[in-house]
Amino acid sequence: MNITMLLEMAADGFGDRIAVGPATDVDGQALTYTALRTAAMAGARELARHGGRATLAYLGTCGPAVPVAVFAAAYAGATYAPLNHRLPAQALTSLVTRVLPAVAIARPEDTPIAAEAGALSVLPVEDWLAACQSPGADENGAVRAPAEQEAPAVLLFTSGTSAEPKAIRLHHDNLLAYILGTVEFGCADRDEALLLAVPPFHIAGVASVLTSVYSGRRIVPLPAFSARAWLETALREGVTHAFVVPTMLARIVAALEEKPALRVPSLRHLAYGGARMPLPVLERALELFPEADFVNAYGLTETSSTIAVLGSQDHRQAAAGDPVARDRLGSVGHPLPGVEVRIVTEDGTGVATGERGELWLRGRQIAAVGAGAAVNSEGWFVTGDVASQDVGGYLYIHGRRDDTIIRGGENIAPGEVEDALIRHPDIAAACVVGLPDTEWGERVEAAVVARPGSRPDPVAVMAWLRDRIGSLKTPQRIHVVGALPMTPTGKIIRRQVRAELAE
Repeated sequence: MNITMLLEMAADGFGDRIAVGPATDVDGQALTYTALRTAAMAGARELARHGGRATLAYLGTCGPAVPVAVFAAAYAGATYAPLNHRLPAQALTSLVTRVLPAVAIARPEDTPIAAEAGALSVLPVEDWLAACQSPGADENGAVRAPAEQEAPAVLLFTSGTSAEPKAIRLHHDNLLAYILGTVEFGCADRDEALLLAVPPFHIAGVASVLTSVYSGRRIVPLPAFSARAWLETALREGVTHAFVVPTMLARIVAALEEKPALRVPSLRHLAYGGARMPLPVLERALELFPEADFVNAYGLTETSSTIAVLGSQDHRQAAAGDPVARDRLGSVGHPLPGVEVRIVTEDGTGVATGERGELWLRGRQIAAVGAGAAVNSEGWFVTGDVASQDVGGYLYIHGRRDDTIIRGGENIAPGEVEDALIRHPDIAAACVVGLPDTEWGERVEAAVVARPGSRPDPVAVMAWLRDRIGSLKTPQRIHVVGALPMTPTGKIIRRQVRAELAE
């Protein structure tokens, strides 16, 4: 099967609905589902003309070209590879070379980079999209690769927070297993709209496009995220659904506190994921969006998006003061049906309930051997995440195995210390890492960003922490920095923090 099946069903089932763009199409910017199918087929022919079944490398922002490119590549039997256009020229050049042979669709400022990296053809985003939507761009002669000749559907690079980015290849079957197992066809009401603000090169960006198309939900792309733009667009477009990463939500919360008039009463469903959510941010967001159903969606690039969900009822119970539900806000909820979960020790032995170990996953939506995922001989994907499960089956992620700090034989999860730090009135953000120590094996150090107008005193902060988390977990040193290094999707680049503090 091919992911174009999702668009085919949508175009046949509710072709007149707006698939992408503003609800009121006053200047022809919106695409109906029928028009999206036509544009994707025309895009497939354009790709075939320029490079056969070469990879489609997308170097652009989040816009209407994204869903067209996703399905155009699939119709052509090619692989869609969205690349991080925000990277420095040298790093972006390296990614382009890793996906060759490729046809590149790029912003004007990135076209020289793609050309010099060796792309077969480089098409400006707006020109390519205009060609896909031209009057002659109909369905006649649509390119369709035989199933046995299909390339992987999507190639994504991991964020590279702990190591260099890995190339992950997701096949059509992986993505369809996730979509068909979690979404009901045509389930969206006509007024539903998703604000697509995560970058195209994030797995959530790909999954949001596929999920919205299959459900019949209008996609409202946001080319560049800012909290103000997110709130204003959501308000103007009557957005009902959104997905955010923790950094985005923290900025949205801060913007709403500054200007409450930007509250979005239409918002019904707010999903978050992509990195660990600080509890203080989530608790404040629950207060600011009382009508919205919050969902924590945990997944990885290798798993075709979500594999576990903490649902809206859990969030509502926590907001109402239920202490058990509040504790479970630190979890990612229950694994999805169709995803097998194991939590194991270093030798592969299962751990008892409540104990920590490495998370292993297995299921059809997970990339296989050779696709970039670390899959063992029994088909288990070895995630590298440290996890546990409570008696209710709730899954907790305690961070990356490589990030766990071992001090004097005791394991310390950086996230627990970071949560405590950002509860301090003078601290806006924190990153905790372990550094080599001759006496303790590792010592705990933290880089923190001050709240506007504040000047945290490291010694006073350490004393404040000892009263809350104990001396073992309290950092031996706290460094006040201007900013933390972040990926475009809001993940702290720990390896860079660790290197800077080690110096």
